Amino acid sequence: MKRKYHTLDNRGKVNEGKLAEFLGHNRQQILPMVELITESRMAIDDLVNAMGRATIETVLQLSAEQVAGPPQQGRRRAEDIFWHGMQAGSVYLRERKLKVQKPRLRKKGGGVQAEVAVPAYEAMQDQTGMGSRMLDILLEGVSTRQYGAVIPKMADTVGVSKSSVSRAAIQASEAQLDRLLNRRFDDVDLLIIYVDGMHFGDQCVIGAVGVDEHGQKHVLGLQEGATENSAAAKDLLEDLVRRGVKPERRRLFVIDGSKALRAAINAVFGSASLVQRCRQHKLRNVAERLPKDQQAQTKALMRAAWKLDVKEGTTKLEKLAKWLEREHPDAADSLREGMEECFTINRMDIPPSLHRCLASTNLIENPHSGVRRRTRRVCRWRDKPMAKRWAAAAMLATEKNFRRVMGHKDMWALKAILDGKHEKTIDRREKVA
Repeated sequence: MKRKYHTLDNRGKVNEGKLAEFLGHNRQQILPMVELITESRMAIDDLVNAMGRATIETVLQLSAEQVAGPPQQGRRRAEDIFWHGMQAGSVYLRERKLKVQKPRLRKKGGGVQAEVAVPAYEAMQDQTGMGSRMLDILLEGVSTRQYGAVIPKMADTVGVSKSSVSRAAIQASEAQLDRLLNRRFDDVDLLIIYVDGMHFGDQCVIGAVGVDEHGQKHVLGLQEGATENSAAAKDLLEDLVRRGVKPERRRLFVIDGSKALRAAINAVFGSASLVQRCRQHKLRNVAERLPKDQQAQTKALMRAAWKLDVKEGTTKLEKLAKWLEREHPDAADSLREGMEECFTINRMDIPPSLHRCLASTNLIENPHSGVRRRTRRVCRWRDKPMAKRWAAAAMLATEKNFRRVMGHKDMWALKAILDGKHEKTIDRREKVA
């Protein structure tokens, strides 16, 4: 039995004309779209995907009618606005520009001042949405050279060249960086600040992530330079203070162990600041100075010592250091360096449920892995500003997936300890010992 099918070819002009004719006869059904497009530019993408160019041109027609009335020959409105045919134009979508035919309106008298804008068309001229969408796609790993091959195909699309994508991405990433560097934290009670560096080719950017009293994470800021650069680290921390991070508030800093970073914390927040050295960095630093057959055992002994109280754990690690210094003095020196700050959370008597997130910089390194994934297709890092722009855009994209820290239900206990309202039971154990 034969069946009849409707076939649409790629020429599309006849079908498009029929769709435009249908929409023209059923204007009342899409009239609410005129206000929607004029007031909310974000709605245009969904609208285009659903009905195509014909819908946009019908919306432009209706918007023009709201200004000049229906196009009736020989009749003008009181404001002397009249129809002056159609002209070619283009509207900005999220990832491309689209050619359209738009109505042309004019006032009596002629000249440049006689042109009358169509509200819906003006609303569709903002390039911000297209640049932001381009940046989103590039952060998902699509290179500028391949961008034109992955965007949705649509007739008469323009503006997808490599150079235009690069310009749009730069503008959007600069906007993201500006938004990040102008965040205020006056009303955020940050209890923990993690600081660590990210490498982009030969460039390095220092990032800071904070955790508030509810366990929520916040991307705080970025600064060009390495954690070994005391001036760059100090600039980052001073910028946080300028944007509302109160220096007098007692809080915990989690760092990778850099002496320059520790010096910057002392200079900006005071030498009494509480600092926890990242234990994962310490494990790597010690293990890389040992033969492979001794690395696993040494790591296990270090992890076991960190689970003890300060006095007993320090004693165990000192014994391990003495054993190592016979054949591997570099590993012993690395183990002893900053040993006390590896026990800061033990000394503060912080609940064990929070130890996992406070004992290392993993909390900030996880966003860094998201940054590396989103920037893996960038082959050439030209300068520090470029690295900083991309880091800001990728960090903000990663921030959308942030969850509260592990053990967040016990953040009230950390707050009480920092506020001095909690008696440190570990001190009593040390006195008894």
